[in-house]
Amino acid sequence: MTALGTDDRDLIKRIAKKDQSAIDVLFARYQLRLSRFMKRMVKNDAIAAELTNEVFMKVWRHAGTFSSRSAVSTWIYRIAHNEAISYLRKRSDEALDEEAVLEIVDTNDTPEVTIQKTDKAAAIRQCLVSLSDEHREVIELVYYQEMSVREVSETVGIPANTVKTRMFHARKYLSELLQNAGIDRGWP
Repeated sequence: MTALGTDDRDLIKRIAKKDQSAIDVLFARYQLRLSRFMKRMVKNDAIAAELTNEVFMKVWRHAGTFSSRSAVSTWIYRIAHNEAISYLRKRSDEALDEEAVLEIVDTNDTPEVTIQKTDKAAAIRQCLVSLSDEHREVIELVYYQEMSVREVSETVGIPANTVKTRMFHARKYLSELLQNAGIDRGWP
């Protein structure tokens, strides 16, 4: 039993029977973490909110198809992952090519000045943005959503060894970014 009175599997069974109170409990349990996950994936508050709502609509519509082969949280994050990837593929603002990026003049503070103005958590969030979508997603799921390698593998649909490899490279790159930003210890 969980803090709100019933476990996730029971809630999914009730949602499959269109029990509104069950979806309300599940929403309360996951909405904040899922919103943060979506925000980190799509980098837009409004789109993250829309996609989070769409995830819960899909949970409502497809609860009867949940097969119990994984945790409910893994299933929900798998839906969220698919929604984010689908959005990122459809978005109209294409990524800049690297040559164009190099020609843009940066009028912002230098990384050192920025770090002096912010705390370590803000610096880490800033460095996370520099990671590829795949690396940022794995970091998000493992460190912020506290998923195991197996759960991330199921959520993202990649082998566990690929999750481990992405984690290794993401931590290495983050360490370099944080060191360049003047933070002594690259990864907490």
